[in-house]
Amino acid sequence: QLEESGGGLVQAGGSLRLSCAASGRTDRRHVMAWFRQAPGKEREFVAATRWNTGLEYYVDDVKGRFTFSRHNASNTVHLQMNHLKPEDTAVYYCAVGLQWGRLAAGEYSAWGQGTQVTVSA
Repeated sequence: QLEESGGGLVQAGGSLRLSCAASGRTDRRHVMAWFRQAPGKEREFVAATRWNTGLEYYVDDVKGRFTFSRHNASNTVHLQMNHLKPEDTAVYYCAVGLQWGRLAAGEYSAWGQGTQVTVSA
Protein backbone atom coordinates (compact mmCIF):
# COMPACT_ATOMS: atom_id res chain seq x y z
CA GLN A 1 0.00 0.00 0.00
CA LEU A 2 1.26 3.45 -0.95
CA GLU A 3 0.25 6.79 0.46
CA GLU A 4 1.31 10.10 -1.04
CA SER A 5 1.39 13.46 0.66
CA GLY A 6 2.92 16.88 0.18
CA GLY A 7 1.06 18.32 -2.77
CA GLY A 8 -0.32 21.83 -2.78
CA LEU A 9 -0.43 25.21 -4.47
CA VAL A 10 2.78 27.09 -5.12
CA GLN A 11 3.91 29.97 -7.31
CA ALA A 12 6.22 29.41 -10.25
CA GLY A 13 9.79 29.11 -9.05
CA GLY A 14 8.70 27.67 -5.72
CA SER A 15 9.26 24.26 -4.18
CA LEU A 16 7.27 21.33 -2.84
CA ARG A 17 8.29 18.00 -1.36
CA LEU A 18 6.18 14.95 -2.12
CA SER A 19 6.32 11.88 0.07
CA CYS A 20 5.38 8.29 -0.66
CA ALA A 21 5.08 5.96 2.31
CA ALA A 22 4.98 2.23 1.62
CA SER A 23 3.33 -0.16 4.05
CA GLY A 24 2.73 -3.87 4.10
CA ARG A 25 5.13 -6.14 2.24
CA THR A 26 8.08 -4.09 1.04
CA ASP A 27 11.08 -5.27 -0.88
CA ARG A 28 14.30 -3.28 -1.20
CA ARG A 29 14.59 -4.56 -4.78
CA HIS A 30 11.45 -2.66 -5.71
CA VAL A 31 11.50 0.36 -7.95
CA MET A 32 9.59 3.34 -6.65
CA ALA A 33 8.48 5.79 -9.29
CA TRP A 34 6.54 8.98 -9.63
CA PHE A 35 4.11 9.62 -12.45
CA ARG A 36 1.96 12.63 -13.11
CA GLN A 37 -1.25 13.27 -14.98
CA ALA A 38 -2.39 16.68 -16.10
CA PRO A 39 -6.03 17.33 -17.08
CA GLY A 40 -6.78 15.88 -20.49
CA LYS A 41 -3.41 14.18 -20.77
CA GLU A 42 -2.11 10.68 -20.27
CA ARG A 43 -0.26 9.66 -17.14
CA GLU A 44 3.45 10.19 -17.71
CA PHE A 45 6.58 8.90 -16.02
CA VAL A 46 8.56 11.49 -14.06
CA ALA A 47 11.27 9.75 -12.05
CA ALA A 48 12.24 6.48 -10.40
CA THR A 49 14.59 5.16 -7.76
CA ARG A 50 15.57 1.71 -6.59
CA TRP A 51 15.77 1.10 -2.85
CA ASN A 52 18.66 -1.35 -2.71
CA THR A 53 21.05 0.32 -5.15
CA GLY A 54 20.15 3.98 -4.89
CA LEU A 55 19.79 4.20 -8.65
CA GLU A 56 17.87 7.24 -9.79
CA TYR A 57 16.41 8.28 -13.11
CA TYR A 58 14.67 11.52 -14.05
CA VAL A 59 13.08 12.54 -17.31
CA ASP A 60 14.85 15.44 -18.98
CA ASP A 61 12.08 17.88 -18.15
CA VAL A 62 12.65 17.58 -14.40
CA LYS A 63 16.34 16.69 -14.29
CA GLY A 64 18.20 19.17 -12.13
CA ARG A 65 14.97 20.39 -10.52
CA PHE A 66 13.60 17.23 -8.86
CA THR A 67 15.60 15.09 -6.42
CA PHE A 68 14.91 11.88 -4.50
CA SER A 69 15.66 11.21 -0.88
CA ARG A 70 14.79 8.18 1.25
CA HIS A 71 13.95 7.40 4.83
CA ASN A 72 14.55 3.69 5.13
CA ALA A 73 13.17 3.24 8.64
CA SER A 74 9.74 4.43 7.55
CA ASN A 75 9.87 3.04 3.99
CA THR A 76 9.32 6.55 2.68
CA VAL A 77 10.60 8.11 -0.49
CA HIS A 78 10.55 11.86 -0.93
CA LEU A 79 10.62 13.83 -4.17
CA GLN A 80 11.94 17.34 -3.68
CA MET A 81 10.64 19.55 -6.47
CA ASN A 82 12.38 22.89 -6.95
CA HIS A 83 12.03 25.67 -9.51
CA LEU A 84 8.50 24.53 -10.26
CA LYS A 85 6.84 25.62 -13.48
CA PRO A 86 3.14 25.96 -14.36
CA GLU A 87 3.55 22.99 -16.70
CA ASP A 88 4.40 20.83 -13.67
CA THR A 89 0.78 21.16 -12.58
CA ALA A 90 -0.73 17.67 -12.35
CA VAL A 91 -1.85 14.93 -10.01
CA TYR A 92 1.29 13.11 -8.92
CA TYR A 93 1.16 9.38 -8.26
CA CYS A 94 3.60 7.13 -6.50
CA ALA A 95 3.97 3.63 -7.91
CA VAL A 96 5.93 0.45 -7.23
CA GLY A 97 7.36 -1.87 -9.84
CA LEU A 98 9.80 -4.73 -10.08
CA GLN A 99 11.86 -3.91 -13.14
CA TRP A 100 14.30 -1.03 -13.50
CA GLY A 101 14.06 1.06 -16.62
CA ARG A 102 10.31 0.77 -17.14
CA LEU A 103 8.56 3.99 -18.10
CA ALA A 104 5.06 2.72 -18.88
CA ALA A 105 2.40 2.97 -16.21
CA GLY A 106 1.31 -0.58 -16.96
CA GLU A 107 4.65 -1.88 -15.72
CA TYR A 108 3.88 -0.79 -12.17
CA SER A 109 1.70 -2.93 -9.95
CA ALA A 110 0.83 -0.75 -6.97
CA TRP A 111 -0.32 2.84 -6.91
CA GLY A 112 -1.12 5.54 -4.42
CA GLN A 113 -4.22 7.69 -4.58
CA GLY A 114 -2.43 10.72 -5.99
CA THR A 115 -1.68 14.19 -4.69
CA GLN A 116 -2.46 17.44 -6.50
CA VAL A 117 0.35 19.82 -7.39
CA THR A 118 -0.68 23.20 -8.75
CA VAL A 119 1.86 25.78 -9.88
CA SER A 120 0.55 29.26 -10.59
CA ALA A 121 2.21 31.61 -13.06
